[in-house]
Order: sequence, then C-alpha cells, then structure tokens
Amino acid sequence: MRNATSPGKNWFDQGGQAYAAFRPQYPSAIASYLATLVAETKLALDVGCGSGQLTRLLAAKFDNVIGVDPSADQIAHAVQCANVSYQCSPAEKLELSDESADLITAAQAAHWFDLPKFFNEVRRVGRTNGVLALISYGVLDLEPDLNERFQHFYSNEIASFWPPERKLVDSGYSTIDFPFAERKPASMAIRLYWNLAEFLGYLSTWSAVRQASEVGRGDVLHHFADDMAKCWGDADARRLIVWKINMRIGKL
Repeated sequence: MRNATSPGKNWFDQGGQAYAAFRPQYPSAIASYLATLVAETKLALDVGCGSGQLTRLLAAKFDNVIGVDPSADQIAHAVQCANVSYQCSPAEKLELSDESADLITAAQAAHWFDLPKFFNEVRRVGRTNGVLALISYGVLDLEPDLNERFQHFYSNEIASFWPPERKLVDSGYSTIDFPFAERKPASMAIRLYWNLAEFLGYLSTWSAVRQASEVGRGDVLHHFADDMAKCWGDADARRLIVWKINMRIGKL
C-alpha cells in the first residue's frame, strides 16, 4: 500500500490552490433548484465565493454571475466561465448597483460576515422579489469503518481549534436572525467518492487545521492522518463521503 502520509508530504499546508482542488463540489441540481425560485435569471451574485464552487454552477442557469470574495488568493484560483466575473471585495460593501441581482447566494461563507451589514447590502442590491440563499454543509459522514475515527477527531481533537463561527455552520445557520420571508428548502446532499489524498487535502482547507498547525499542534493532525491511512486500506481506494446541504432561503 502506498503511504499517502509519507515524510516530506504535508497534506495540511496547501493554501488557496488546495482550496480550489479539494473543497466539495455542489451537485448541479442546487443551481437548477435556486433558479426555479426567482422570477428572472438575469444576474446571480455569489458572495464569499471562494474559488467558485457554486459560482460556476450558477453560470449554467443565469445570464450573468458575479462572484465576490475578500481574498485575492481565492479569486486567483477561481473557476473561469464566459458569463462569470469576479470581484475582490467584502460582503459588507458590495460593488454592485442598487436592485441588480435576482439571486444572492452565500455558500459556506455567511458565518464570516457581519450579518446585519451584509443583510443591508442584500436589501440594497437585490431586486424586489429576488431571493437570498444562505447555503452550508456541516460535518461529513464517512463509511462506517472510517466514520468513528473521523467523528472522534472532529468532536474531540480538532474542536477547540475552530473559531466560534463554526457553530453556525454545524447548525445550518438555524440560530441566526434571518429577517426575510422564509421558505422551506429542498432536501439535498453532496456525495463524493474520494481517495485518501483527496480526503486529507480537503481537511487541509479547514481553518481549524490551519490554526492547529500555527500553534504547534501539527502532531494532532499527523497522528490522525496516520490512523486514517491504516483504516483506509489502499490509499487509492475511493470511499463515499456525504455532506448534508443546509439552506435558509428568503424572499426580498
């Protein structure tokens, strides 16, 4: 068996390129679903777009899409499409004209925003009867022979390194004040088959993993990676990984 955690290969220090490579891809059905919620599909705005995981899917359903992120590194690695443009700016100060967006999304990002300021910007740039969708996925589930070790790592070993905002993601943003007329979302999930390298690459994008490394607790990460390599078996074997998608959808 190839050892994916061999010396000299640090799976937990890979930067924006790793984010683009390893963040879970949403199913195309999510863009189709969001497009059914709006009266027109002229412009979608994806705020906190990262490297464009959701942005590129919206491009298939909307005439134009704008992805916004405060990180120049994320924008540099963003997915390019003919009808997509990107802006490097914060969620609280969007560089869009008033009443211009039919759909505004924030996928796995709203917990970093100053939400009252962001919501004010949503009201400003969103069209009347437009839609805001806060989208998130929480902790993943692995196949049974891997899941117990992973859940222990998530709940007990890495938990203290998450910022407080992570609780909002794990709850699907259910605890935030959401001042819009809300509708019940469709049930969806991300289902991917990853090998060990892809799985550990994904973990490298976690803010908690970066924090653990920065404070000198890389031993926690590498001990877990070694354990998972043993549990995984053939490092090239593709294992099912599932994230439940949570959405809060409001009409403007």
